[in-house]
Parts: sequence; C-alpha cells; structure tokens
Amino acid sequence: MSAPAPHHGAVTAPAADDDALPGALSAALARFEEHLSAELGRSAHTVRAYLTDAVGMLRYASARGAADMSDIRLLDLRGWLADQERRGLSRATLARRASSVRTFTDWAAHRGLSDTDAGARLASPKRGRRLPSVLTVDQAVRLLDLAATMADDPMGLRNAAMLEVLYASGIRVSELVGLDIGDVDEARHTLRVTGKGGKERIVPVGLPALNAVDRWRQHGRPGLACDASGSALFLGARGRRIDPRAVREVVHRFVREVPGAPDIGPHGLRHSAATHVLEGGADLRAVQEILGHASLATTQVYTHVSVERLRSTFEQAHPRA
Repeated sequence: MSAPAPHHGAVTAPAADDDALPGALSAALARFEEHLSAELGRSAHTVRAYLTDAVGMLRYASARGAADMSDIRLLDLRGWLADQERRGLSRATLARRASSVRTFTDWAAHRGLSDTDAGARLASPKRGRRLPSVLTVDQAVRLLDLAATMADDPMGLRNAAMLEVLYASGIRVSELVGLDIGDVDEARHTLRVTGKGGKERIVPVGLPALNAVDRWRQHGRPGLACDASGSALFLGARGRRIDPRAVREVVHRFVREVPGAPDIGPHGLRHSAATHVLEGGADLRAVQEILGHASLATTQVYTHVSVERLRSTFEQAHPRA
C-alpha cells in the first residue's frame, strides 16, 4: 500500500474522466457502484448521484497525492467540501455531497479497502430552511384549465392527464413515468405507485384526474402507441414510456402561462398538492402516507409553508400587522 504523498495546499481536482483516477481508486469506485445497484438495489438515478459525488471527491484527493482509499484523510474531505463551497454550491448540495462521501468511505472501511473511515468525522454544513415554491389554489386551477383547453390532440390529451395526475396525487415525476395502465383503479379512485426503494403504495386520486386519464387512454394513447409502448400509461412522442425530462418540460411550459405563478416543475406541483391538502384540513400523517415520506419530519415542511403564507396574508391585510 502506498504511503500518503505530501499535501501542498488546496488543489482543484483535474477535470478528467474516471479513467484518469489511479487504478485502486477507480476499482473502488466500480465496486461501490456494484454495491449500490446490485446489493442494495438503488435506482439508477440514486446510483448516479452517489457516484458523481464520490468521483468529485476522488479527483480532488488524487490531485493531492492519494493513490488508494487508505491515502484519503479527513483533511482531504474537508478541503474538497471547502472547494465546493467556494464554487458557490448551496448548503443543501454540500450536505448531500458530504452524506454521499460518508457512505462511500464507510463502505470502503468495512470492505477492507481502507484502514480507517476518513468520513466518519466529516460534518455536514447545516442546511438553511428554504421553503418550496408552490402555486396558489387559483393558479393550480388556471393551470389545469389551460391544459384542458389544449387537449385536442394526442399530445394535448397526454399533457392534460399528466398535469391532473401530478397535482391530484402529489406523486413524484419518477412515479408518474413508472405508471402502467393497470396501476389505475378507476373503481376505487386510486393509483398504485412504486416509490423510492421500490416500495409500493396506494394513492387516492380525484375524479377530474381519472377522467383526464380516461380521455388520454381512449383518444390519445392509441395515436402514439407502438410495439415499444408495452404497458406504460404515459408515452413520449415516439411511443415509448415518457422520459422524466419531457414531463418537466411540459410542466414548466404550462406554468409559465399562468400569471404570477412561480417557475416550478413536477416537484413544485407535488409541493403545491401537499400544501393545499394540509390547508384543507388533512391530517399530517395521512399526507405523509400519500406522499410516501419515510419520516414525518419531511412532511412537516408543508406546515411551514402554510404558516408562512398565513403570515404573509396577515401582514398584507391587517392594518396593524
């Protein structure tokens, strides 16, 4: 095992591809990827996020002399995070990257690739509480009415159905694109969705959304379907299961047409749905189940949204606010 090379101050890691890493580091990265995907069953998106963070750290450490995992020290990890902060990354992004790297170094130590876990004492920057942007109820209605007026061809019918489902159910964009035709239960007014970690849950959905989905299935989907469509509910222009990027483009495009609406994507519709349901009197734990949150603390951010909006309304309306 090589001895740690001397460190000569902060060095920005070279913008090279993964092949430029020392062999031992590249091999560790490949084994980590296999661990995440094959052993833990993480989604492709999650694996890609972990690897992107790990690669950035490894490039930084490699530029400072690290040739294998045992050469990486806490000083390297702190320097890497400081370099990211100087680049202007948000606290939330820095916290996520620190978490990814701690997972990586912990795994390496348990697999015997490193004598110590350098990330065990790596602290995450405290996240600032940033409330999510949401539509007002009136803006949400305008958005869906606009989509309905443009539902005069297969793509328009699909777009209207997707927007209705996203707002009605509060599901994630990944869950929307993963829906199959058989996941829609019209009799029970529910959707069967597959969330993070492959966990299935049943989500209630309203009649307007179900009607929009039915119109899409009857009059829109047949015009786009092909042999590659399979059982996918929502299809792209070429007939395959729609891509999340296409859904985001649709949401942003329609939201831009709503006067005064914040620039939000599918996740913003999820935030809006949760906020409006809570403001309507729903129980917080019920909303947690609908959204598929593992922790109630994640759902509680929507109570903050409601309080902040209430305070804003009060300050604008009360003469002595």
